Amino acid sequence: MNTTTFSSAIASDEHGTGQASSTDPNKSLKQGIWLYFILLIFEGALRKWILPGLSNPLLIMRDPIALWLVVTTWRRGLLPQNFFLGGMVLIGVAGIYTAVLAGHGNLPVALFGARPLLIHFPLIFVIGRVFNRDDVLKLGRVLLWLVFPMAVLIAVQFYSPQSAFVNRGVGGDMAGAGFGGAMDYFRPPGTFSFTNGTTLFFQFSATFILFFLVNLNQVNRLVLISATMGLLIAIPLSISRGLLFQVVVSIVFLLFAMTRNPKFVFRIMGSVIGVIIVLAVLSQLSFFQTGTEVFMARFTDASEFEGGVKGTLGDRYLGWMVGALYNSLDAPLFGNGLGIATNVAVSLLSSSMHSKVIGTPDEEWGRTIYELGPLLGLSLVLLRVGLDIKIGLACLRRLVSRDLLPWMLLSFGSLTLLQAQWAQPTSLGFCILITGLMIASLRTGGSKTIT
Repeated sequence: MNTTTFSSAIASDEHGTGQASSTDPNKSLKQGIWLYFILLIFEGALRKWILPGLSNPLLIMRDPIALWLVVTTWRRGLLPQNFFLGGMVLIGVAGIYTAVLAGHGNLPVALFGARPLLIHFPLIFVIGRVFNRDDVLKLGRVLLWLVFPMAVLIAVQFYSPQSAFVNRGVGGDMAGAGFGGAMDYFRPPGTFSFTNGTTLFFQFSATFILFFLVNLNQVNRLVLISATMGLLIAIPLSISRGLLFQVVVSIVFLLFAMTRNPKFVFRIMGSVIGVIIVLAVLSQLSFFQTGTEVFMARFTDASEFEGGVKGTLGDRYLGWMVGALYNSLDAPLFGNGLGIATNVAVSLLSSSMHSKVIGTPDEEWGRTIYELGPLLGLSLVLLRVGLDIKIGLACLRRLVSRDLLPWMLLSFGSLTLLQAQWAQPTSLGFCILITGLMIASLRTGGSKTIT
């Protein structure tokens, strides 16, 4: 990669007018958001390969940046006051009290569990207020530069033993960071601490790749081609059904956009032909053929276990939501304590509480209600659903006005805002980033965002 070109992608925006000048009063805030984004992508690399001895404190390395951004934005009078932000802060503060008085009783664990609600969630509105549409496009162009190198990295990890340096786990763990896949191959983690980071990264990238495939005049075409190749390579090598499903969802969103604006049809047809050519070339390469075989084996095994594609989609995207609401009737009124589902709880809570830690539901809505109880937990769920609906309607209105960007971001952001696991730092980071970018993409120049 040409480092000068890569740097210029951040420093300038040749296709937009939203470049932050030296006199931009929000320049430092924008730089803070960029730092949050960069650390989200590379914090796993720091924890695994560069500073493994500091892996535990690096787990929350984005927290001080998020806190500074929120406090600074609030002090400048830029942080919007709205129902969603006020409600989330109220639930976070109340959750600390209920965790200490009626839950696990450990204040540090409660404070750690409250971070997503009190620090990271407000960052959504900071990004939405400080960034605008041009900043979102700039971030998307930079993201495209990272896709192909990330695909190369996961290919090396895929074909390397777990004992190899490239597969080393958090803290330098020699057991490896790969996770169960198929045919003795492991799901690669990329630069992230866990394999879900790889899935989220390429899901996030797919939204911008599809957008730029329809708007070729807004991006370097060679970079777009390499990013498209990287995404196609990553789908089988990631051994992630979630990645495939999300890419299909984004494609469906794009096809729906065609019905709203016929001019997209010819652009999409050209992109489809290009993708078919790239797939034809890749299918002749042995490393891609092996990855596809492993992916199909994983897909078949998992589908049989879950009852086919219908069972997979039902359980992964619908069933757990209904199940969480049903099981909320059996949860303690004030829950088992905010933060009990985190790794910090394992270290700080007494052995008598470990059975409750181990019994935490894996799904996000179930975990939320398990921690906070039906009253606060369901309130938090409704806030996430309500914000998702409000952003979704705003993106749909923009699509009607022939603006594709917010709609394509929604293709990834909608499901992420609904179901991303906030107890897991990487998942939390991508959820906050994409939601903030969806709001920011609705802004042009200095126009107001939704609040």
